[in-house]
Amino acid sequence: MTATRLKHTIHAEHHHWWWDRAIPPVLEVEPGTVIDLELNDPGGGQIGPGSSTSELLQLNFSRINPVTGPVWIDGAEPGDAVHIELLSVEPCGWGWSALIPRFGLLADDFLEPHLVQWHYDRAGQVPAALQGAGRVPTNPMIGSLGLAPGAPGPHDILPPRRVGGTMDIRDMVAGSILCLPVEVAGALLSCGDGHAAQGDGEVCGTGLETALKVSLRVNLEKHAAPRAPRFSVPGPVTSHLDEAGYDVTTGVGPDLMTGARDAVRSMIDLLSSREKMTPEDAYILCSVAGDLRISEIVDAPNWIVSFYFPRIVLE
Repeated sequence: MTATRLKHTIHAEHHHWWWDRAIPPVLEVEPGTVIDLELNDPGGGQIGPGSSTSELLQLNFSRINPVTGPVWIDGAEPGDAVHIELLSVEPCGWGWSALIPRFGLLADDFLEPHLVQWHYDRAGQVPAALQGAGRVPTNPMIGSLGLAPGAPGPHDILPPRRVGGTMDIRDMVAGSILCLPVEVAGALLSCGDGHAAQGDGEVCGTGLETALKVSLRVNLEKHAAPRAPRFSVPGPVTSHLDEAGYDVTTGVGPDLMTGARDAVRSMIDLLSSREKMTPEDAYILCSVAGDLRISEIVDAPNWIVSFYFPRIVLE
């Protein structure tokens, strides 16, 4: 890793909606450079403080998750590794979560749109409140962080791939370092899809979607491309939620996807009956604060998927 040499800013207007090695870079940097990036709201401006639930039915998915960039990294060649060190991740104070028809883990269960707007403390000192149903500690993270694929594009912005992309890993937070394999000259780094909070799995399809300001440092390691994305985190990954323990539901059976759905359905049922909240709000809380985990995958023919919901959200 090299020391910081320069610092640059890329503003939010420099964005795109797909991965493509043919997109011209908006900035060229040397390894060791610090870059400040403005990330657009993941809805691409289609959802705002004045929006209503009905507007979810008009969402243009080709304008979802705009990513800022791309950035050319000098010396990066196929077979190399780019290390992206997240120095700071600053949310804007407003965001949204939604149940979007035909989208999310339980799309067949929730057929109607549902929109929640959040006004939260940018400094993270006060949990974000969901209409009296719960209070979610914020944990700003980047949902989409990737390099250009080697295959000619354009490529859909949503699926994750070997070179990163929309991975929605809740631990892409300040202090984490992501390592990605380079497939094209210059690497062509872009990022977007900011969340002020998200659980592992992002089960309803959205976290607490928000605009961000991000500062990161890029470094280059020659001839060291990993097989797939790998990352390190600076410390405990659940300490902001651990204090009151967890309620856990499970899905048991031979199919992990079915097990995941069963575990989340059981948690929605539990929260709805015990806490007297709507199933829609329970589903959104599961997405922004709860974690899906594979608890057992060796005792054939049945596996166990567990869903952990932090009780601190309800206190």
